[in-house]
Amino acid sequence: MNQLLMDVIIVGGGPSGLSAALVLGRSLRKVLIIDNNHPRNAATKSSHGYLTRDGISPVEFRLLVKEELKRYGTVKTIEDKVDNIEKNEKTFTIGTKNGSFYHTRKVIFATGMKDKLPTIPGFDEIYGTSVFPCPYCDGWEHKDTKLAVFGNKDKLFTYIKLISHWSKNLMVFTNGKCTLSDEQKKELKKHQIPLVETPIKKFQSIHGKLKKVVLIDGIIIPRDGGFIMTDTEQSSNLPAQLGVEMDEKGHYQTKEHGHTNISGIYIVGDATKGFAGIVGAASDGYETGIKINAELVEENWNKNLK
Repeated sequence: MNQLLMDVIIVGGGPSGLSAALVLGRSLRKVLIIDNNHPRNAATKSSHGYLTRDGISPVEFRLLVKEELKRYGTVKTIEDKVDNIEKNEKTFTIGTKNGSFYHTRKVIFATGMKDKLPTIPGFDEIYGTSVFPCPYCDGWEHKDTKLAVFGNKDKLFTYIKLISHWSKNLMVFTNGKCTLSDEQKKELKKHQIPLVETPIKKFQSIHGKLKKVVLIDGIIIPRDGGFIMTDTEQSSNLPAQLGVEMDEKGHYQTKEHGHTNISGIYIVGDATKGFAGIVGAASDGYETGIKINAELVEENWNKNLK
């Protein structure tokens, strides 16, 4: 494998990368998936919104796809971490943490984003079990319960309105002086949504289910679950080191079908959108896989004419 020139190496084994691998495998392409097995949704117990797989665990989803890929003998998967990448004249050389080197014509980065989560005591126990970032993924399971919104960022007001669609028993915790305008605070009062700016001391839970939010002044507020606005950062800075452009939000900039400003480098999924969801990520990978195969066909066709 180390000396074989691959058609495509996919860095990352989430929905976008696996979807691209499936399309490319069915297109007779030699594909290598390099995945470090540290997905963004590792804390999530179930994923929702994907046809025929609603409620499936992320772990089971990945295992099912990898099992399906086995029927395409040119698609291989290894567990490793890509440490470096070099652009040659017409190919790329990829080096991994385990000391292996691979050569490829095209590279897809499906590395996604990492969430920067609060360090408040008790948060790790509730994240992914009763506190989540995405209401479309987990809102149904917590509809009409006593919910909390945690956040203090831009678009907080929009996020509060969105979460209020799933439950009218809502409280907002900003963990410090909030950034909402006076007019927005008045609207919250009209909708009977309490705003709590007192910093949070800890979270109390039972088996991962949020029960109480404990403030530093000793006040204890019962809640059944919540949604949180998280800060994010890129899981891989290798595209940036190659010169791939980023926007002001820290997302890699791409054109249609995952194209970047570096020829032969493609980026799909959360790394370009922040959050694409399982359906959006898979769609990204599918479209990019088709585009790359078409480009490889064209390259091979023109090469044979010389």
